[in-house]
Amino acid sequence: MQAFVDFMNGIIWSPALIYLCLGAGLFYSIVTRFVQVRYFSEMWRLLFSGKSSDKGISSFQALAVSLSGRVGTGNIAGVAAAIGFGGPGAVFWMWVVAFLGAATAYAESTLAQIYKEEQDGQYRGGPAYYIEKAMGQKWYAVIFAIATIAACGLFLPGVQANSIGNAVEAAFGPGTMIATGFGEVSSAKIMTGVAVVLILGFIIFGGVKRIARFTEVVVPFMALGYIIIACTIVLLNIEQLPGIIGMIIGDAFTPMAGLGAAIGWGVKRGVYSNEAGQGTGPHAAAAAEVQHPAQQGLVQAFSVYIDTLFVCSATAFMILITGAYNVHGAGEAFLVQNVAADAAANSPIFTQMAIESVLPGVGKPFVALALFFFSFTTILAYYYIAETNVAYLKRSMKLPGVILALKVVIMGATFYGAIKTANLAWAMGDVGVGMMAWLNIVGILIIFFMSKPAIKALKDYEEQHKAGVTDYTFDPEKLGIKNADFWANKAPSSKQNDRQTENA
Repeated sequence: MQAFVDFMNGIIWSPALIYLCLGAGLFYSIVTRFVQVRYFSEMWRLLFSGKSSDKGISSFQALAVSLSGRVGTGNIAGVAAAIGFGGPGAVFWMWVVAFLGAATAYAESTLAQIYKEEQDGQYRGGPAYYIEKAMGQKWYAVIFAIATIAACGLFLPGVQANSIGNAVEAAFGPGTMIATGFGEVSSAKIMTGVAVVLILGFIIFGGVKRIARFTEVVVPFMALGYIIIACTIVLLNIEQLPGIIGMIIGDAFTPMAGLGAAIGWGVKRGVYSNEAGQGTGPHAAAAAEVQHPAQQGLVQAFSVYIDTLFVCSATAFMILITGAYNVHGAGEAFLVQNVAADAAANSPIFTQMAIESVLPGVGKPFVALALFFFSFTTILAYYYIAETNVAYLKRSMKLPGVILALKVVIMGATFYGAIKTANLAWAMGDVGVGMMAWLNIVGILIIFFMSKPAIKALKDYEEQHKAGVTDYTFDPEKLGIKNADFWANKAPSSKQNDRQTENA
């Protein structure tokens, strides 16, 4: 299994995908005139301005749901892996892909809002919806939906659960080793897997509203707590920070692990962490109740900053300041070895060691707790994304019992992930991320050259913003955007206005 998954990763995560992620971010940064910089203050305002409705969730709830997907094990174990296999310079390339990816996040999330639908009393949308409506290629949309269901329902939950299991085992010990059909597994991992699955089942059987309510409380709490601990460690070693930043920047261009490794691991873990371009964020963005599609695009762009520039940087600074890392070279060799050779880079152990070295007795249990919240909310987001794509397929196919089957599958994948090896879990997760990124990024680039809907929406929003309006409107027909049925029905077209004037 490991050999097959590694083979698939070698194909999916070729240099072509690395440069496609960076290139798409740069392209959308240019065509939006770096919207991620120009509208930074507006992003803050929009975070707390929206309200939920019976059919949709608020902008902040949508941000929390998408952040619950973005802020996960990638911020703790993923950053450690980037450093462990790509060297300190990989952190710089994580920053680059986050900055550029914020523009990609704006584009994909605005598209999700423009082409969203009302299904079963709630808003639904995402790449499958905008690929079908903006590109007019339903076959491509169906492929994306199936790939996303496989990725978020089967591959990705295991990565999150695996990190929780490893962190709990490192913090409290393995307990008794139990013989199972998967080999010998520690009782700590088995009990952790059972606990996570039971709580997961309770929430996902409660629907999207319960997911939104849970994440809007937990995500800010967990992120703030983690940032406070990280800032404490950095402040206690503040004299080292300039040197660490210099090392990151210097190693980005003359990397000890090789330029390809630094860029490759930085971009791969950056995309895994912030998900810009991957196509996951737009699902939550489409569920938001907003006055104008561009508003949620801006909110989602801000979430990339929170994820990578705040949380991932905090993890990187802790690991590098305390020296709690190794850098792997070719084969069994180490380019840098500061900790034990058996400390797995694809696990949260570097982060646990970093906190433990400064706050003895705190590091391992704190990271285990943080990872539980980070990773658990990410699994919730994965379920919501998979469910949305099942809902998309149900629009044109009869799929009786498929939602129940999805819930059972994601719970099974979560338990399996908690007890399997870290390398296999991450490799399967990378396959899922890579499939979605290929399909989504190619899709949003084709859509741009066909009709530029996200750019038209941005210009329309900018005009209203400059005019100082308080109640924004969006009329896709006036902007030449086709098949945006939800917004077309919500805002009367110019022709309807003309008829009303004539009747008067």
